[in-house]
Amino acid sequence: MFSVLSYGRLVARAVLGGLSQTDPRAGGGGGGGGGDYGLVTAGCGFGKDFRKGLLKKGACYGDDACFVARHRASVLSLGVADGVGGWRDYGVDPSQFSGTLMRTCERLVKEGRFVPSNPIGILTTSYCELLQNKEPLLGSSTACIVVLDRSSHRLHTANLGDSGFLVVRGGEVVHRSDEQQHYFNTPFQLSIAPPEAEGVVLSDSPDAADSTSFDVQLGDIILTATDGLFDNMPDYMILQELKKLKNSNYESIQQTARSIAEQAHELAYDPNYMSPFAQFACDNGLNVRGGKPDDITVLLSIVAEYTD
Repeated sequence: MFSVLSYGRLVARAVLGGLSQTDPRAGGGGGGGGGDYGLVTAGCGFGKDFRKGLLKKGACYGDDACFVARHRASVLSLGVADGVGGWRDYGVDPSQFSGTLMRTCERLVKEGRFVPSNPIGILTTSYCELLQNKEPLLGSSTACIVVLDRSSHRLHTANLGDSGFLVVRGGEVVHRSDEQQHYFNTPFQLSIAPPEAEGVVLSDSPDAADSTSFDVQLGDIILTATDGLFDNMPDYMILQELKKLKNSNYESIQQTARSIAEQAHELAYDPNYMSPFAQFACDNGLNVRGGKPDDITVLLSIVAEYTD
């Protein structure tokens, strides 16, 4: 499990795999609506093999990966990715692809090599860099990227596959990503295959990602997560957990993110629970019941005032 990454009025220093909170002002916000906006963000995650004591270091949980980054004082961006586990059958570590993809996105944001209103561009450039590696990095991954333009108060998103985001305001979901599936349990995905398998391995273009832009308000809650969360917790359960948020302090957000991830992880191993994944399977003619054991990554953010 991990808790990490706080961006509030001033960006706090964070160490992946364990938080190092050094700025006491990172976590406030509230009141007013004319100034710049920021995000106070905390995360939590489990690898699917958590019960075996197998956790990867850094912002990588099983085959999941994530990042949170900023460019100067104007833009915040975060993202999650879920490596396709089927590659393990061919001797490929799925976490390498998703982890490298997210680290590349993070670097591009920090270097300012992107347009805030075009998060698909971040995904495209990152994917192209992976394709141009001297040694091919084989694998596949879904991806979801969220970009907040602090001055315009607009959130720009790109989602490819079945990871995604929710925006909650006043206890209701006001924006959400659309899940992209080719067919049951086969999400859209970025892929790099060996030459002999090109045209056989499922591979989507970054341009196929669903992209949206909309205004956000102070106090909006943004939840970005891999399918390990959404396959095991329906909206009403997530909203119940979000009601526990007392304020925009980092500690409160961290506690709620942990609670959501822990509940999803517990439900994933309940054989009698009718999970969203099991319901989807039934809708596709399969007799399935129970949770879906999977890697789980949750990034939980609150929109707050940003003061330089």
